Amino acid sequence: MSLDLAAPPSRKYVAIAGNIGAGKSSLTRIVSDYFGWEPFYEQVDDNPYLSDFYEDMKRWSFNLQVFFLSSRFKHQRRIEESQQSVVQDRSIYEDAEIFARNLYEMELMAERDYENYGELFGIMTSYLRPPDLLVYLKASVPTLVRHIQARGRDFEAGIRIEYLERLNRHYEDWVNRYDLGPKMIVDVDDLDFVNQDADRSDLLRRIDSRLFGLFPA
Repeated sequence: MSLDLAAPPSRKYVAIAGNIGAGKSSLTRIVSDYFGWEPFYEQVDDNPYLSDFYEDMKRWSFNLQVFFLSSRFKHQRRIEESQQSVVQDRSIYEDAEIFARNLYEMELMAERDYENYGELFGIMTSYLRPPDLLVYLKASVPTLVRHIQARGRDFEAGIRIEYLERLNRHYEDWVNRYDLGPKMIVDVDDLDFVNQDADRSDLLRRIDSRLFGLFPA
C-alpha cells in the first residue's frame, strides 16, 4: 500500500495511547512500517509481574508499575538518543496518570507506595522530551473486550469489565487535560485500521497531516 505522501522532513516522535485492547501495538506497527520509523513496543509478554498482578492486584500493583515505569524510561532514553523518527506503543505518562492512579483509587496500591511512585515519575519525566504528537485511541468497553478476546492472552482472561471502565474514565480525564504537545483523538469503535485498507489509509493520512501538513487536520 502506498499513499504517495511526502517523506518526513525531520525527526519525529509519536506516541500511541489508549486502554488495554485499543489497538496501540497494531497501530505502532502500521505507522512504523509505513513511515519507516523505529518502533518501541510495550513490554508485555516478558513482563515478570503481569500474570501475578492479574491474580492478585493488591500484592503486585507496585512491583508491576515500577517495572513498567523503568521499562518506559529506558525506552524514552533510547528515543532521546535515536537519530531517526520513532513511534511508541503507550507513553510513559499513562503509567502514572492512568494505571497507578487507578490502582491507588481502587485501594490496590498503598498510599506510601503511590506517593513514592509519583515522586519517581516526576523526577524521570522532568528530563524527557514529550511526543511531537500523541495519538489517543478511544474505544468503548465492548470494543476493548472484543479485541482482548481476539488476541487470546491467557493472563488477560481475568480482566474485569469494571476495571476497563475505570481505566476508560481516567483516559478521558487525562486526554482532556493533556497539554504537553499536539494530540489527536481517534475513535476506533467503527474503525478497523488493521483489516480495512480504507480505514488504515485514512488514519495514516490524518497522522501525516498533523505532523507534516501546512493545515493540520
